[in-house]
Amino acid sequence: MTRRKAARAAFVLAAIVLVLLATLRVLSPEFDPSWRLVSEYANGHDGWVLSLMFACWALSTWALAYAIRSQLATTAGKIGWWFLAAAGLGEALAAVFDINMPMHAVAGLLGVAGLPIAALTISITLVRNPAWSHAGKQLLVMANLTWIVLLLMVASLPLMFFTYVHATGRIPANRGMVPLGTILPHGVIALVGYFNRLLVVVYCAWAMVAAWHAAKS
Repeated sequence: MTRRKAARAAFVLAAIVLVLLATLRVLSPEFDPSWRLVSEYANGHDGWVLSLMFACWALSTWALAYAIRSQLATTAGKIGWWFLAAAGLGEALAAVFDINMPMHAVAGLLGVAGLPIAALTISITLVRNPAWSHAGKQLLVMANLTWIVLLLMVASLPLMFFTYVHATGRIPANRGMVPLGTILPHGVIALVGYFNRLLVVVYCAWAMVAAWHAAKS
């Protein structure tokens, strides 16, 4: 019963993360979603909403880790569980250390890179569990999506960089320090912001699917 409640909490908290992400877009329209990262909302007037979002995300991840731990008996499953816990730690660090602080890079590495590893190894483990056979297949599809969106986001960074250099003839300044109101020159292909937001959505969607079935199992 306690694990079932944890699974429900994980689902609700992940949904709250998505609501807060949408709220930030409304509260801070000055951040162009095509090339501004989610973490850059910390430089706006409502940075506390971003911290709350990351805090809810961390609690959701840890609640899910608690809820499904007993289902992960294989070595791969246990490794995935530790990566899931590490992803939650990264999200918690991001709630405390914003994009202007060096520790935010550590938070991003743990959260952004840790979750896809956890999602894939956990999903592979659960799909072999008779109690999770159908749900495991759904999780495996979502786990593959986490990798796809991560690769798209990573690939969009050099795309924006090289098109910026081609359009302006100069190397761009540090993106995290670009003043608000800055408009990218014509010809720059900027998609990293969209993929960054899609990453949050897909990561939370995987967690919600896992939490939903954990609550019913």
